[in-house]
Amino acid sequence: MKDITKKYTNGEITIVWKPSMCIHSTMCWKEVTGLREVFNPMEKPWIKPEGASTKRIVDQIKQCPSGALSFYYNETEK
Repeated sequence: MKDITKKYTNGEITIVWKPSMCIHSTMCWKEVTGLREVFNPMEKPWIKPEGASTKRIVDQIKQCPSGALSFYYNETEK
């Protein structure tokens, strides 16, 4: 499988998704555990970082069991 990395940003953070690592646990989007406003596999693109606050996104990504989802804070000008 090709090693693909996709990135999505809300300006404050960048969400990194590595499909080849994903185990499809549904933790990111399922009703009880997920953040459907950001992670929705029924839509394209399936990650919409403008759907929730940065804190909620970071908290959700930290629950990813495979590490397929990660993030980094973007540099800001001072």
